[in-house]
Amino acid sequence: MTSSPTSSRWKRSAPALTLVLMAPLLAEVLPGATRFSSLFVLPIEMCVWGGGALMIRYAVRRWRLGWLNLVLLGIALALAEECLIQQTSLAPMVLQLKGEVYARTAGVNYVYLLWALVYETVFVVLLPIYLVELIFPNRREGLWVSKSGIVVAGSFFLLGSFLAWFTWTQIARVKVFHLSAYNPPIGAVLVAVVAMGGLMFLALGPFRSGLTREAVPLKPPAPLLVGVMSALWAALWYGLVLLAFGIAPSFPPSVAVVAGLLVAAGILFLLPRWTVDPHWLQSHAFAVIFGAMLGSMMVSFIGFIGAARADLYFKIVVNILAVVLMGALGFKVRTQSALVGEEGKA
Repeated sequence: MTSSPTSSRWKRSAPALTLVLMAPLLAEVLPGATRFSSLFVLPIEMCVWGGGALMIRYAVRRWRLGWLNLVLLGIALALAEECLIQQTSLAPMVLQLKGEVYARTAGVNYVYLLWALVYETVFVVLLPIYLVELIFPNRREGLWVSKSGIVVAGSFFLLGSFLAWFTWTQIARVKVFHLSAYNPPIGAVLVAVVAMGGLMFLALGPFRSGLTREAVPLKPPAPLLVGVMSALWAALWYGLVLLAFGIAPSFPPSVAVVAGLLVAAGILFLLPRWTVDPHWLQSHAFAVIFGAMLGSMMVSFIGFIGAARADLYFKIVVNILAVVLMGALGFKVRTQSALVGEEGKA
């Protein structure tokens, strides 16, 4: 019995469509940044975050590039969001928990910018891509989308970017948070554009292959420990955004920046070395993803103190559902990893 053309098209596009959903799901919905009361913005997030992640993965897989190319493109996408689309790292913060401006210099919320560049690179690009590759292991090396599909994704990305800019800067800031509309200085916009162009040139330009050199292998810890470390990182990184919102105005911003950079550098040092070691299995990759998701979901309940019941209950339900589905995926990955281990011993 043959499958219909519609069914075949769905199977071919399933990984791409899953990634388009997973990017905003991991970055926005599960942590509660997008709540039940604001779920109407999910289609816009799918266009921007999902479309951006899909285009980045296509480029990296198309030219067989490495993890560093992926990271650079993820930072470029985060810069676009923070400085051009919603401009949240340039405009005065809408949340000032203690009523004081924190870590803002030369028109930049620099602690928030550091948090956002790392968070969005990880939760919008890296984790969703690797998660979907775990869900569809037989399609891991494929492009998932054609050239015409990338044109469509790019068109939706541009449309979503405009809608995200308009709904946040012209509506939400003004009518919800009762702040004046913000127009970033042209100099800041130009710096952001140049930085994005530089990152994209490094990742996709003539020197792109030079970034694919493998790191020196380092034996990874057990998957459980890797997962715990990933969860702790996610929780600590949430603390950085709380600092950016001014939860502790007396905490030195320079200490926050240095600590954040050291943590990011530690991750960039360890993970590439672990992943090229022969002992690294898919169960390790799952542990990194699930650990970060758990840490992010659990610590972000802090932001729901005093929240509307519908928003809180929605977060509880989607978080539980995510844990159940990830548990099922983890069992599948663990079985596959065990089989790989047995084959290696044979």
